Amino acid sequence: MNGDATWAWSLPLLGPFMEFGFMRNALLGCVLLSVSAAPVGVFLMLRRMSLMGDAMAHAILPGAAIGYLVSGLSLGAMTVGGIAAGLVVAIGSGLIARHTVLREDTSLSAFYLLSLALGVLIVSTRGNSVDLLHVLFGTVLALDDAALALLGGIAAVTCVAMAVIRRPLVLECLDPGFLRGRSRWSAVAHYGFLALLVINLVAGFHALGTLMAVGLMVLPAATARLWVRGLRPLLGLSTGLALLACFAGLLLSYHADWPTSPVIVLSLGVFYLFSMGLAPHGLLRHQRPSSSHLQA
Repeated sequence: MNGDATWAWSLPLLGPFMEFGFMRNALLGCVLLSVSAAPVGVFLMLRRMSLMGDAMAHAILPGAAIGYLVSGLSLGAMTVGGIAAGLVVAIGSGLIARHTVLREDTSLSAFYLLSLALGVLIVSTRGNSVDLLHVLFGTVLALDDAALALLGGIAAVTCVAMAVIRRPLVLECLDPGFLRGRSRWSAVAHYGFLALLVINLVAGFHALGTLMAVGLMVLPAATARLWVRGLRPLLGLSTGLALLACFAGLLLSYHADWPTSPVIVLSLGVFYLFSMGLAPHGLLRHQRPSSSHLQA
């Protein structure tokens, strides 16, 4: 009896993943994306660059749209186009900030608006409404073996790269001026992190779409920061929150017949709002830590 009761209780949770291959692929893709994107989001938050992540998410859109224009909904073409466009915007905004009176956030905002408008224009004029929705909101329920291999490769590269440049990244979060003056790793950490940001946004673009991809970076990191201070707990908790939200979002969208990407991001939003009220560093138990409390 107990075994039957346990099976009946777990069936709504595990049934869709046991019955349908597309649900298993979606869950695997979300796991790979969470392991890869959530840690990047932690450093994005600690470097006070969360809005830059949103701008970069839209910056990859025209590159992906050009890839779509050339080869249709081709995984390879849209990936190469998205990475190229993201790197151009990242490097271009930095050069503008260094050689003009504009700050980097201003130049990124300009690129963001132009990129979003250009990408939507390309897809909407040369494709159809279905293709436009694919680009903007992703197709996490249609991930195939090639897409999973891409997500797995990006996750592996991200984990290895972050292990290599973790200390310079931490120093740059705490005192970027000191790192620039004392270590030749400063440029490696800065541009290496931007490259990791771009490839993870491209990975998120294929699964969740350009409008939702950055949510899996920013929201888990912001939520985890309300609970813990140390870097390792931040990385672990943000990844766990991303995994939990993906699992919950996939189940809820399946049973309610809602679009998956927004439901996953809204699940993260529920965790964030709950933590904002009840976490140790939330509104009701406010203990604002200084940046010096960050422990590597």
